[in-house]
Amino acid sequence: MPHPILKAKSVSKIYKHAAALSEVNLSIEKGDIYGIIGQSGAGKSTLIRCLASLLEPTSGQILFHDKDLLQMKGSELRAFRLKVGMIFQHFNLLSSRTAAGNIAYPMEIAGAADPKARIDELLGLVNLSSKKDVYPAQLSGGEKQRVGIARALANHPEILFCDEATSALDPKSTKEILDLLKAINKKLGITIVLITHDMEVIKKICNKVAVLDQGQVVEEGSVAQVFADPKHPITQYFIQSGSHEIPPDFFKAISPNRKLLRLRFKGDTANEPIISQIAKQFHVEANILMGWIDSLQALSIGTLIIELTGAPEGIEKALGHLREKSVHYEVLENG
Repeated sequence: MPHPILKAKSVSKIYKHAAALSEVNLSIEKGDIYGIIGQSGAGKSTLIRCLASLLEPTSGQILFHDKDLLQMKGSELRAFRLKVGMIFQHFNLLSSRTAAGNIAYPMEIAGAADPKARIDELLGLVNLSSKKDVYPAQLSGGEKQRVGIARALANHPEILFCDEATSALDPKSTKEILDLLKAINKKLGITIVLITHDMEVIKKICNKVAVLDQGQVVEEGSVAQVFADPKHPITQYFIQSGSHEIPPDFFKAISPNRKLLRLRFKGDTANEPIISQIAKQFHVEANILMGWIDSLQALSIGTLIIELTGAPEGIEKALGHLREKSVHYEVLENG
């Protein structure tokens, strides 16, 4: 069984009687790209700062290779901080230093003897060799974030923490940065923990996800599992608010003889003629209104929006058949 590289156990953070985090439990394994998603104010930034030892929780434990960060002092804590890199939303580059100078900065703090070779290696890794002597003011947003990533990698970290690393970027730069992070994870084996409010980011590169709401983890698991069968309303909201908008005219007047459904298929159920089965067996009409496929890291999830019409008892039997076949469905319009 894989052993977690980083684990949060009952972590809480309270500010003046208000809980930013409440009894958070997470288990992050080596090599994961672990996404933490939540709305503004959910506690994402507080959590990632606690995990990175930039902020001390009010209670609970954060274990790095089974060692409690809250018990670390002095040189042991400094050694841990060398094993993590931080990537920030607004880059946090030093305007008075070139790209190379920004990358050199954490190595200078760590006392590296000759950082030049490492700087050149990292500039090559993030495809910025030609920008070595360029200052941040002359770089695009995507280039600034590439410098930020190279800087975060300077001291050979085991974990990269990404605090909304793409939310200040345009779509093209966002895709390039996510592709770069994914390549770094694969090439260097570095564990990545990222926070975001965007489910598209989770879909693009994460293998695991935790959904945070009002300081609590309300859902956690593999991205495929959570995406295919979301349990909590906030998870359903994030998935539904993606790029696939349902046209308003699909939502017709309420009737006991009609239901509008969203179906999600994965694995073996995707190969079964589920729609024709329920139409034939339960004497209902199943009209497919729209559909799409979402490609995740390890799985493709198919989604259909269908309209069921017929006798109420036939519709209820059809829904029961979907449950028996483990097809996740949501009623978008109650009939």
